[in-house]
Amino acid sequence: MARPIWTGSISFGLLNIPIQLMSGERRTDIHFRMLDARNNAPVRYERVNADTGEEVPWKEIVKAYEFSKDNYVVLRPEDIERAATDNHETIAIEAFVDASAISPAYLEKPYILVPGKKAEKGYVLLREVLKKNNRVGIGRVVIRTREYLSMLTPQGDALMLVLIRFPQELVDPADYKLPEGAATQWNVTPREMEMAEMLMESMSEEWTPANYRDEFRERLSEVIKERIKAKGTTRIDDEPEDEDAETATNVVDFMSLLKKSLEKKSGGMAAKKSARKAPAARKAAPAKKRTPRKA
Repeated sequence: MARPIWTGSISFGLLNIPIQLMSGERRTDIHFRMLDARNNAPVRYERVNADTGEEVPWKEIVKAYEFSKDNYVVLRPEDIERAATDNHETIAIEAFVDASAISPAYLEKPYILVPGKKAEKGYVLLREVLKKNNRVGIGRVVIRTREYLSMLTPQGDALMLVLIRFPQELVDPADYKLPEGAATQWNVTPREMEMAEMLMESMSEEWTPANYRDEFRERLSEVIKERIKAKGTTRIDDEPEDEDAETATNVVDFMSLLKKSLEKKSGGMAAKKSARKAPAARKAAPAKKRTPRKA
């Protein structure tokens, strides 16, 4: 059975929904081991000191940032931890946005959120509210030592957490030379548009993921099977996985928390309105008469 990457909660107003963060992708790449062609011995990659030529143990390796040519600043583990948020076990939703507003270019990596014990009600509540309103939740999550921007979205009976890229990670299409303007500016005729639409319509069908397979991987697997029959195999044991993390639980009064969250939100909006009215009130007050001072 798959093990959770971490166990935490979704923070939604004053609601706290315990969840487990599970991987949402399955890597099917075929991995190769490098061997010496002269005697088929495994080739090792060693960490070597460039000055002495000696192998460096992991405990002696530090991370450094090159701030100018050949000049580095060494960062300690606590320096990197200090840059991350203090909350490592909460997906704090900062805003809800329209699902269609997120460009596919931002999507990076999927995870599946599994509710903790006695957390099913809150899980279903958030899932169905997102579905009904066609919204996604935007928040931040810390995985291992890095903070990511993330999108919380419903998919069937599941809540998916999709890591999304920050705007500065995307290349602006305007950086490239692209054909601008309408089709007529590029001598595309109405007849060509019509024929292209007819071709597209003839090829249109419902999206069925099961219809698509990694055919290269399948063919390569057959080649490997043939080689196994001819040459034999070598066994490599996988490393043991970490133990199961404990599942967080809670029992909450959802109506009370939702009401308090709305009151807190409306209270903040009322404060903003009164702040906007304050300058006008001051302006309407009668001006005091001032006695001119003698030179």
